[in-house]
Amino acid sequence: MEDLLALGQTVVGVDNFSTGHRSNIDEVLSGPLESSAHFRMVEGDIRDLETCRTACEGADYVLHHAALGSVPWSMDDPLRTNAVNVDGFINMLVAAKDAGVKRFVYASSSAVYGDTADYPQVEQSLGRPLSPYAASKTTNETYAVAFQMSYGLRVVGLRYFNVFGRRQDPAGAYAAVIPRWIASLLRGERCRIFGDGETTRDFCYIANVLQANLLAATVDNVEATGQAYNVACAESVSLNELFRMMRDRLALNDPRLSVAVPQYDPFRPGDIRFSCASIEKARKMLSFDPTHDVDQGLAEALDWYVERARAGVVQSPAPHRHGLAPSIRPAPLGTTPAARVAP
Repeated sequence: MEDLLALGQTVVGVDNFSTGHRSNIDEVLSGPLESSAHFRMVEGDIRDLETCRTACEGADYVLHHAALGSVPWSMDDPLRTNAVNVDGFINMLVAAKDAGVKRFVYASSSAVYGDTADYPQVEQSLGRPLSPYAASKTTNETYAVAFQMSYGLRVVGLRYFNVFGRRQDPAGAYAAVIPRWIASLLRGERCRIFGDGETTRDFCYIANVLQANLLAATVDNVEATGQAYNVACAESVSLNELFRMMRDRLALNDPRLSVAVPQYDPFRPGDIRFSCASIEKARKMLSFDPTHDVDQGLAEALDWYVERARAGVVQSPAPHRHGLAPSIRPAPLGTTPAARVAP
């Protein structure tokens, strides 16, 4: 939202605020840009088709990021995961199709690779899904291609690998690992690692995700649509390495953290053991080129969370988000069309 408004776009957001925070939107709209005149918020849930239609009406591009985005959550509640991730996804496809949008860009996930033995993961080699969440994202990709083939709706799927960055919620049982660990370290609590810590992930800073969305929404090559792309840094980092990187950066401001050690718990069902992306397809078809590696991203994210913690505004626990589906209105004459991402 912030970057798209800076590009002169008119943006519409949809959120039921089950875990999204209005303070994130307020922070953007209170900035130096004259942003509020070009932003409209629709408070609603993607499980309601009329809410989706309201959001998509008049839009040129839709970036769909609404989901119960958690493997553990899906293991606990597969029915709700399906209702949001699959039924809600179809609602957004229908609304976008009927509104005549130019491009529908949507969030898929590295979870679709499941038990594949390929390493690094390449787009054409999917394994069996290891969780209901993975199954929902695989289903999304199938439906998206079906809507392009059946109705001519141009779609692009982005398979995100462990996204992190500013404004990511550190609270709740299903919070992503980086913001959760930052919050734990700042509170003097031990960080929990499931397994032996040698599980690997390809962590992708939000600036890289924004770039991928803009490229996917505006790429001229029609052959680039109807496909899914890995969005990552092609960099494998173990959880033990990640913990040390975060601890050592935070210890620069608080030397007491230099002796912090994690707590090791049993492996979680549904977790992929080793994850690293090939991004050659995205480089070739979308001209994707990550600007931040994990260390550079951590530097920016850590600074943001430290500032919030010192100000006493680390966000409180909330249920996991399932109602966010950003869309974008036509750009003013002379500006560059762009897609938008969630606040």
